[in-house]
Amino acid sequence: MSRAEAVVTEVRHPSPLWTFGLFRSELVTTFRRWRTLALLAVLAAVPVLVGIAVKIETSDGSGAGPRGGGGGPAFISQITNNGLFLVFTALAATLPFFLPMAIGVIAGDAIAGEANSGTLRYLLVAPAGRTRLLLTKYATVMTFCLVATLVVAVSALTVGAILFPLGELTTISGTQISFTEGLGRALLIALIVAVSLIGVAALGLFVSTLTGSGIAAMATTVGLLITVQILDQIPQLHAIQPYFFSHYWLSFADLMRDPVYWDDLVKNLEIQALYAAVFGSAAWARFTAKDITA
Repeated sequence: MSRAEAVVTEVRHPSPLWTFGLFRSELVTTFRRWRTLALLAVLAAVPVLVGIAVKIETSDGSGAGPRGGGGGPAFISQITNNGLFLVFTALAATLPFFLPMAIGVIAGDAIAGEANSGTLRYLLVAPAGRTRLLLTKYATVMTFCLVATLVVAVSALTVGAILFPLGELTTISGTQISFTEGLGRALLIALIVAVSLIGVAALGLFVSTLTGSGIAAMATTVGLLITVQILDQIPQLHAIQPYFFSHYWLSFADLMRDPVYWDDLVKNLEIQALYAAVFGSAAWARFTAKDITA
């Protein structure tokens, strides 16, 4: 094999190290943007505001939030007894809108933003290939999903520890678990919430391949997110609501039962995998056949 043939072969088949370098470069680029930092700052501020509001409301010794029940916002009634419940409350507060909106912004800008800035063609000139580049973009968005969720959880845990006592937790079922086990469940819940966003990430990436405007892709993704959330609240649509990517988002509350209820959690993971497969495939089909002019 001549040297020229070797170079061509290397370009056609980039090494795994080169792929890792591309992924690392995407991560650095994404997390250095002021928009990304601003989104993370907003997410980190939500638990602070909730914690301060609960502290002020209960300063006279009265309770906070709804009593009874245990899903989502009902966790707020337990915060004054244990600051760890602020983690669950913050995730429940940010999951319907703030977290998916942030994911939609990052995913919507993934391809369209590169096209809009004129850098997409240069990325494809490198030995990446469209499939490899698309997978790298999706992996970057998924990393942001995890980081954004952990930012909310860590911020809530910090604020909860400062403003409220920590100790044994009372589950939704009324049983007591140790603080260590509760902390483990909080981490598991954060991971479940991050995985619950892979459907939105795939949808946003698909929309990003349809346009050359990053702003249009972000707006469309967020608009679709809001539309689905509204449709999920209309009783007349109960027959199709289980197929919405947001329908089982708050099922993470079942991890605070003893024993854990797994049915809705499994359904949530299945629907997210379905959305990721469908819109991920659609994004690949569109991007590999797209005429790149920018």
